[in-house]
Amino acid sequence: MKSTGITRKIDELGRVVIPKEIRRNLGIRDGESLEIFTNEDAIILKKHSELEKYEDIGMKLSELISSIFKVDVIITDREKVIVATNDKNIVGKNLNKDLIYLIDNREELVSNTTINFDDVSLNGKFGIVPIIASIDSLGLIIIHTNDDKDYVNLARLMAKILSDKINIY
Repeated sequence: MKSTGITRKIDELGRVVIPKEIRRNLGIRDGESLEIFTNEDAIILKKHSELEKYEDIGMKLSELISSIFKVDVIITDREKVIVATNDKNIVGKNLNKDLIYLIDNREELVSNTTINFDDVSLNGKFGIVPIIASIDSLGLIIIHTNDDKDYVNLARLMAKILSDKINIY
């Protein structure tokens, strides 16, 4: 474990403030959830990804859509790729600032462009739709293809299926 040299006191309600520099460096935004783990004498805080719990159903749905429509399907949480049907080398790669903007602003995009995930670039046509459950924007559905068809409605359907699944629990 890497020491930051920063110490904080616990207040009377058991709260501790995570310094702004650490939150900024780790990309922790106001209102985001953290998971709490213990390990011997350590407390470990980890950014929580609601979508990671649904990775299996996301993968099954993505593989089904990919096989029927002959498209690549990518599912992200708020910071990284969690499912990719044909480009498995992008799983775990970080989202660029443009994709994070779409999540934060709950915007859809249909684009003929290049999208970068860390050191991997994908070219083609993209239909991108945010996954919104309750009031939270949790990630993106990205349909990637090399043909001229517009698959944004397919991305909307997948986002709706996943958000409904998340809202049930």
